Amino acid sequence: MAKHLDLEEQEQLAELKHFWKQYGDLITWALIVVFGAVAAWNGYQYWQGRQASQATVLYDEVERAALSGDMARLERSLADMKDRFGGTVYAGQAGLLVAKTYYDKGNIDASRAALTWVADKASDDGYQSIARLRLAGILFETKAYDEALKLASGSFPKDFAALAADRRGDILAAQGKKAEAKAEYQTAYKGFDERSEYRRLVEVKLNALGVDPAPANSAVAAPNSEVKK
Repeated sequence: MAKHLDLEEQEQLAELKHFWKQYGDLITWALIVVFGAVAAWNGYQYWQGRQASQATVLYDEVERAALSGDMARLERSLADMKDRFGGTVYAGQAGLLVAKTYYDKGNIDASRAALTWVADKASDDGYQSIARLRLAGILFETKAYDEALKLASGSFPKDFAALAADRRGDILAAQGKKAEAKAEYQTAYKGFDERSEYRRLVEVKLNALGVDPAPANSAVAAPNSEVKK
């Protein structure tokens, strides 16, 4: 009986050796790839965390420079942020803060440059959208209407679509294109929440152009109230 088991074990061992000889290298390389990918992912996660931590420190430096009004320090801090941590959300946030600080100080060109960088390079779609709308606002103030309209047009995330439509309405109204402005304001009005203060502001703009969006809402509400009765 023992000899029979020994023969079976020997056959299994021989099969195992044959299998390993045929597929051993493939299995080894597959394991290397798998474990290497896991190690790379863990390393990437650690690197991202470290980047975010360092970017936070540098953002604080940008914020302190903005509060103190030290423009040379502000410029250096933003340059460091863009060079070292340009791919983090803190870089976009810093760019917006710097742009506002420059604008408040009356340095419109520097403000535009900061906003342009955020609009083109920020890793967060929301910060890009804010930068585009603010930049369009600056261009609007300087009567560069065509450039402003181009920036306010195009694709925006859903949360910014109504704001973009409102900005386009302002630009078109300033150009004397009332029909187009009405259409954009109506789009903005429908896009804002009913309780939004911004929606009330858009309603005022529509009223100024001879449009009252409220009756349409009332007309829809009236049949519904009759049905409920």
